[in-house]
Amino acid sequence: MLIRNAAAFIGGRFREGTELRLMHGKVQEIGAGLDKGLYEAEVDLAGDYLLPGFVDVHIHAFQGHDAMAGEQAVRQMARRLYREGVAAFLPTTMSAPKTETAAALAGIRAVMERPDARSARVLGAHMEAPYLNPDRCGAQRKEFLHAPDPAEFLRLCADQTDTVRLLTLAPEWPGAEAFVRWATARGVTVSIGHTAATAAQTHQAADWGASHVTHTFNAQTALHHREPGVPGAALTDERLYAEFIGDGIHLHPDVIKLLLNAKGAARVVAVTDAMEAAGMPDGEYALGGQQVFVKAGEARLADGTLAGSVLTMPEALRNMIHRFGIAPEQAVMMATQTPAESIGERVIGHMTVGSPAPLTRWSRDWQRMTVIDEHSGD
Repeated sequence: MLIRNAAAFIGGRFREGTELRLMHGKVQEIGAGLDKGLYEAEVDLAGDYLLPGFVDVHIHAFQGHDAMAGEQAVRQMARRLYREGVAAFLPTTMSAPKTETAAALAGIRAVMERPDARSARVLGAHMEAPYLNPDRCGAQRKEFLHAPDPAEFLRLCADQTDTVRLLTLAPEWPGAEAFVRWATARGVTVSIGHTAATAAQTHQAADWGASHVTHTFNAQTALHHREPGVPGAALTDERLYAEFIGDGIHLHPDVIKLLLNAKGAARVVAVTDAMEAAGMPDGEYALGGQQVFVKAGEARLADGTLAGSVLTMPEALRNMIHRFGIAPEQAVMMATQTPAESIGERVIGHMTVGSPAPLTRWSRDWQRMTVIDEHSGD
């Protein structure tokens, strides 16, 4: 497919009049004056915005399919997220018995190794449990949380450490330093989260190699003017990428702006933290074996604890631009390029040769129009 007259997001800005060729599920060529191939489909975007596929590094479930349920559930997530314009994601685990976590990781790996056509790419798992602080468990089940253990980690991922692309950990656990150094040496990105860590402990975890903060401000110590906690360290430590959930429920808009103003779009990662009700109507659902009640777009346990979100990546982008007043260039970066770079990706999440479909088309007033791949219009 040949795409003409796009305002394409390239290198952190929109480039008017861009032409682009999609073939075999990837961007094959970017330029101007590209020749149309014989029998090649052609679409003129008439100056609309063209974005790389979204990258979601923290998502538990989507449209009734939960990553903890194994391979077929992850495949369904991948297919359905593709239709939302997601190019890649990290299926995210919950606290559970060890056998269930191992089975979930095996299912995630199966989709990594044998992806389906027209599906979002699985780049690995985000292992959000079990190395979390029970006192900051949020919607995670505290009975399954404990100190990090390299030997256990190897058993859970069947000695294939590249199954886990991102791992959340509370750095105050005994043995955390040795584990973080061990994991990062094996290519696992370590994130600080579900933690009672102080700011000093957070900076120290970055010294060990941690480079990410899980849903900043949520399920962690608070920002205080004499003890800035995890958020204060996240705001000021240039080594740390900071996730946020942009549904307007988990964080006040001013807090989102504070995070962006302190870190810049190149270090702030938009995530959904979505559970199975994302893309579904209000009602009763489940997360990590617990009943979740979804009402007016809020997902909560019976005790009122927030239990992930029902956010999608297109909604996150719209919220950033329309609700939070964030500049489109910054908003797009936080939903595509920055999440990818936070886990070491340099092609996915960017508009460059080799970037995977789908792409998304948006009107000049930032309303989503279509998801684009070489089969669009078939």
